[in-house]
Amino acid sequence: MTDKADDRGSAVPKGRLSRLGRFGRLAAGTAGEALGNTVQALARGETLDASRLILTPSNAKRMADELAHLRGAAMKMGQMLSMDSGDLLPPELSDVLARLRESARPMPPHQLKRVLTQNLGPNWLSRFERFEPRPMAAASIGQVHRAKTKDGRDLAIKVQYPGVRDSIDSDVDNLASLIALSGLAPKGLDLKPILQEVKRQLKDEADYAREGEKMALFRDWLAGSDSFATPELAADLTTANVLAMSYLPGDPIETLTDALPSERNRVMAELANLTLREVFEFGAIQSDPNFANYRYQPDTGRVGLLDFGAVQEIPDTIQSAGQRLLHAGLSDDAAGREQALTELGYLSDDTPPDQRALVLELTDLALSPLFSAEPYDFDASALVEPLREGGFRLRAMGYARTPEPMAVFIQRKVAGLYLLGAKLDARLDIRALMERHI
Repeated sequence: MTDKADDRGSAVPKGRLSRLGRFGRLAAGTAGEALGNTVQALARGETLDASRLILTPSNAKRMADELAHLRGAAMKMGQMLSMDSGDLLPPELSDVLARLRESARPMPPHQLKRVLTQNLGPNWLSRFERFEPRPMAAASIGQVHRAKTKDGRDLAIKVQYPGVRDSIDSDVDNLASLIALSGLAPKGLDLKPILQEVKRQLKDEADYAREGEKMALFRDWLAGSDSFATPELAADLTTANVLAMSYLPGDPIETLTDALPSERNRVMAELANLTLREVFEFGAIQSDPNFANYRYQPDTGRVGLLDFGAVQEIPDTIQSAGQRLLHAGLSDDAAGREQALTELGYLSDDTPPDQRALVLELTDLALSPLFSAEPYDFDASALVEPLREGGFRLRAMGYARTPEPMAVFIQRKVAGLYLLGAKLDARLDIRALMERHI
């Protein structure tokens, strides 16, 4: 989303050294303030609390502002981590990173022109009857412009920030180092598999030609749908760094809060059903739960789907283990749930008994909507907070399992649906929906 406070935009740092320098200044500034706070706390005889000493309001602003200026993988990873359900990061750090969901800044005009010239040729502007220089939206990897071609097509043009693809590995490593240096990451947790998956996914998202292909796939899968609208790819204007698609009208999905309960419930059911189809029918899931990826069309009742860069193919092993987990939930099969959790990487043979018991308890809690014969009330649910608290308890026990990365991304998408259901104050017969798919 465009930062309204800075309409002029700010240039995206491109070079490896310039980006490393920004990370270095961020680390130095954060550490300097933390050191000062430590000295003051010791002088007052206070017990040292790493999170309180490091994540002060000014340090929180420093981190959010710097990552927003860098954009690219640094900002995207911060956004991804801020959506976690509490089992990876403490709330202090998640709250800091959550600021990034509203902090993107557009490129300045000269940088935008250079990217378009490099990708569409020196006469790119002659292909359009109108090209709006001010972006409709600016996000972590690129910004979107409204345009109309000479042949009358109404398009949305997504333009990638320069240097984003080349900086992914170093940005992710640098941000992970900052988290590790803060002392806030769970001790013993091996983040390497997750970080490798994050890098792979971000490289996929930074390939706009690939995103165009995934968009076309979803358009085929949902052809003729009365529930969803998908953009049409404009292949002649699409490259690895520029993605052109038909403009999809619609309102923010949050505007549904003013709709009738029956409409809110219908839309929530359609979105939940789509996620199940992605996992068990398509074998590919749009893994980014950001609300901005949905647009509600009040005249048709359809939901417009945006941003297919995060579409990920689901391995057969994850698909089958997930199906067994849900089947075990529906049939109240405790042994089946434990076996499926082991296949998904949440448990292992050497998981301590107290940690195993808590993992199973939290899984039962997460699956509890399946046991109800009544529609699940997202708004009245007390589900999210106990799951977060359970995650904190697991971390305090020393739980350091690293689940299968794709299982984490599916979990993240489902958590996003829960948050949307709560936002819309929706009710959904989850058991009946699951029984259609399992």
